[in-house]
Amino acid sequence: MAGTAVPDGPRGDDDRGGLRAALSGLTTRGRSFLAAGVAAAVCAYVLGQADLLRVGLLLAVLPLICVLVLHRTRYRVATSRLLTPQRVETGTEARVRLRMENVSKLPTGLLMLQDHVPYMLGSRPRFVLDRVEAGGRREVSYRVRSDLRGRFPLGPLQLRLSDPFGMCELTRSFSAYDTLTVVPRTEALPPVELFGEAAGYGEGRQRTLALAGDDDVIPRAYRHGDDLRRVHWRSTARYGELMVRREEQPQRARCTVLLDTRGVAYRGAGPDSAFEWAVSGAASALVHMLERGYTVRLLTDTGSAFPGEGAEGFGGAVQDPADSAGLMMDALAVVDHSEGAGLSRASDVLRAGGDELLVAFLGDLDEEQASFVARARGRSGAAVAFVLDSGAWLNGRPAPGAAGDRVRQLREAGWTAIAVPPGARLADLWQQAAGVRAEAADTPYGGWA
Repeated sequence: MAGTAVPDGPRGDDDRGGLRAALSGLTTRGRSFLAAGVAAAVCAYVLGQADLLRVGLLLAVLPLICVLVLHRTRYRVATSRLLTPQRVETGTEARVRLRMENVSKLPTGLLMLQDHVPYMLGSRPRFVLDRVEAGGRREVSYRVRSDLRGRFPLGPLQLRLSDPFGMCELTRSFSAYDTLTVVPRTEALPPVELFGEAAGYGEGRQRTLALAGDDDVIPRAYRHGDDLRRVHWRSTARYGELMVRREEQPQRARCTVLLDTRGVAYRGAGPDSAFEWAVSGAASALVHMLERGYTVRLLTDTGSAFPGEGAEGFGGAVQDPADSAGLMMDALAVVDHSEGAGLSRASDVLRAGGDELLVAFLGDLDEEQASFVARARGRSGAAVAFVLDSGAWLNGRPAPGAAGDRVRQLREAGWTAIAVPPGARLADLWQQAAGVRAEAADTPYGGWA
């Protein structure tokens, strides 16, 4: 929620500048009255008609009086904006509530509220308020919706004052604004077993060291709610703050989601393009694996990892899984094509790790980039790749070509590679990947059927 009060209006040395601004706020009606009054006064002087002079003076003075009254108006107005929710998926609406309060001792005249909204979110909302009593409040609301990802500013809010005759209008702007984050749409995925474990925890998984002797203890800082019996006084004296022993905890399985963002790997644009499908697929995989108890990181072809918290960029263990998902979804909301043409950086990062699961969303691959991806599997327990043919997506129909050869090349390297036809649902491909891996596991000598 954001609120800012409109100042009382020009005072002191700013009176002249404020008066000029008020004169520039004359409406078409006000300018017409002023021009008609001046013309009538000139004609009255030339023709010697006193009655016509009075009419001309009345027509000319009326808009000037309205300008002076509106200029001397001392309204004090406070507004606030409430955006719910602040993070939405593409194609989902968010509601914006505007509250205006008259904090002055005088009732207001005719007011018009106008909020600045990017054209991607819809038309600019305008609201007319007839009269707000002293200390009164008014609430209005509107909805915004976007089919494109991104961060969109809402505001600043403008308040337009008008006199009862419609001769003059003054616009006063607020400084506060809010940001709406539109994240890619996610899809619920079936809870299949991609490499033998049904969840991120397992009985056979390693456990973190709790206490290997008094001299070998690994303490951490005291947190609210920790048992005081776990305080390690020797470490407390050394660091000058309360330190407690680490508890023995099961090691959580790690999953890396690789998103290929190379500009040369995708053709076409828009919500139905291959790149947007890949971004949405990465978001769905991230949320799904976090819900199953994995520590997850998002890795791009540039070698950048998100959320950047914890060891080697993994989130979901040190911080709350919901916070990790929010950070990665915020990154996916603004992700765009990279200028790089290769996957070597991402391959180097992946070969250095030993993830239990690697899920990759790849665009067009040539033989060299496919070899980089093949080597990126490294020591991963399982690797699943969804390979898109952007040319087929651009034409709207599947076409045999290099995508099939790259899928076979990745399968020979131990990947569970799936070709993504145009308009496919990730949930179906996710289930298909589990079936392909189970079929490969049942084949003698680990070959591919």
